[in-house]
Amino acid sequence: MTEFAIAGRLIGPDHSPYLIAELSGNHNGELARALELIDAAAETGADAVKLQTYTADTITLDVDRPEFRIEGGPWDGRTLHDLYQEASTPWDWHEALFDRARNHGLDCFSSPFDPTAVEFLDGLDVPAYKIASFELVDTPLIETAASKGKPLIMSTGIANYAEIERACAAARAGGADGFALLHCISAYPAAPETMRLGTIGTLAAAFGVPIGLSDHTLGSAVAVAAIARGACIVEKHLTLKRSDGGPDAAFSLEPDEFKALVDDCRMAHAALGPAQVDRKGVGGANAQFRRSLYVVRDVAAGATLGPEDVRSVRPGNGLAPHHLPDVLGRPATRALTRGEPLDWSMVGDA
Repeated sequence: MTEFAIAGRLIGPDHSPYLIAELSGNHNGELARALELIDAAAETGADAVKLQTYTADTITLDVDRPEFRIEGGPWDGRTLHDLYQEASTPWDWHEALFDRARNHGLDCFSSPFDPTAVEFLDGLDVPAYKIASFELVDTPLIETAASKGKPLIMSTGIANYAEIERACAAARAGGADGFALLHCISAYPAAPETMRLGTIGTLAAAFGVPIGLSDHTLGSAVAVAAIARGACIVEKHLTLKRSDGGPDAAFSLEPDEFKALVDDCRMAHAALGPAQVDRKGVGGANAQFRRSLYVVRDVAAGATLGPEDVRSVRPGNGLAPHHLPDVLGRPATRALTRGEPLDWSMVGDA
């Protein structure tokens, strides 16, 4: 698997997971709230914050046709243009948001949704670009982002394998400095039972790049499970308070929940470690609590050892308990004292 780096931070299976707080539209149209979200992300211990860079007119059309109106889900009945007008992050906020993130030591990057956004973000010296699930089929956009020589993170929420392969080819052709794919279920919110986390390993085997998770479930359980399945990146929406509302609030984590996710994901990765191929067995203080064969009553030299003479007890300084059938019925080579650990020198031939 080809690891890569974002702003010097290595990303791959052998490294602590890269954890991204997605701000999306949870600023609710207030710059002060957007800045507070970045402060909150820093407090959680996240590695990065991510924005979305578009305007309603660069992502859709202000057209009143049925296909431009959303049916079902948290945005039921709204037009695409109306939704994106509300959720967009004004471009003149970006510099202040990037500066706030850098002051916290956070990586800050964004999802561009058209070439003008790529150029705008390039002027802000972003360390990476994120390609959203619904844009994965836009290979010219991917090539434009890749041409800036930065890493890409690409979500795969609604793409089939042929489309993912075309996106990977576009990233390579464009000159991306490494890239990752995020497994994603594009439902808002997503139910845990729909997450199909086995796909993480399938994507890794198919494409040979680091795989992560763009997670729209609530809580941290699915993200932790993804780490156990090999995810190197977790992206999750952050809000100050779900009850404040907003276009993405219903499937976003509050700061204390996001901090739990960060801590749990890092702990899960640390717990995985390499496989223990050389299991050396008990040693040190733990030997006191392991069972072994001990003399449990005084035995005269030459007497035949029986179950009333030798038993498996703690501590573990004598012969292993599986030798008990081999020991019984043999003579003691010398006088044995109650409480002695049994060894082969104390046992004669049968």
